[in-house]
Amino acid sequence: MRHVICVEAFHAERRAGIPDPHPIMPVVSFDSLPDSARVWIVGSDQRLSEDGATALMREVGEMLADWKAHGEPLTVGSRLIDDRFLVVAVDQSTAGASGCSIDGLFRVLQRVQGTLGVNLVGGGRLFYRDGQGQVRCAQQSQLDDLRASGEITKDTVVFDTTITDLGTFRSKFERASEKREKDEQKA
Repeated sequence: MRHVICVEAFHAERRAGIPDPHPIMPVVSFDSLPDSARVWIVGSDQRLSEDGATALMREVGEMLADWKAHGEPLTVGSRLIDDRFLVVAVDQSTAGASGCSIDGLFRVLQRVQGTLGVNLVGGGRLFYRDGQGQVRCAQQSQLDDLRASGEITKDTVVFDTTITDLGTFRSKFERASEKREKDEQKA
C-alpha cells in the first residue's frame, strides 16, 4: 500500500484556527505544481516509522515554509511516498532554487537523518520492489549479484531517484527495470 504524506496537510494542521499575519504562500499542493517544476528525490535506506515520517515531514515542512532563493519565496510542495521517498518540487516559473537554497534543504536532511538513524543523503543506491511489493534499498555495486540471484529481473519495479522534473517524476519514477534500461540506452 502506498503511504503518502504532504507538507501542505502538515501546515494546515499546524495553523488550524490560528490566524497567520504573514500568510505563507510558497507551500502549495504537490499535485498543483506544473510538470516543469524542478524536483529532488531523496530515498531513505530504511522504511521510516510513523514517528520518523512525521518528524521528517515536520522538519522539512518548517524549512520549506521559509524557503527562499535570493530573498524570493519559492513556490514548493513535497510528498513522502511509501515511507521511503521524500520528493520536493519547486515551481521555477516564479523563482528558482539557487545553490545556497538547495544546500539549505540538504543541511536539514543531513540533520534529520542523524536523528532518525537512517541515510537520506548520498548516492550509489538502488531502490526496487521485492516480490512481496516492499521497497528495498541496495548499493548500485550489488546490481549484478541481485540480477544473478533473481532478486531483480526485467519485470522488477525500480525507482529513478535521478529525475529532475515533475512531469518525468509523474510518469517514470516507478517502473519496470527493463523499461528504464531501454530509456537509458536511448539517452
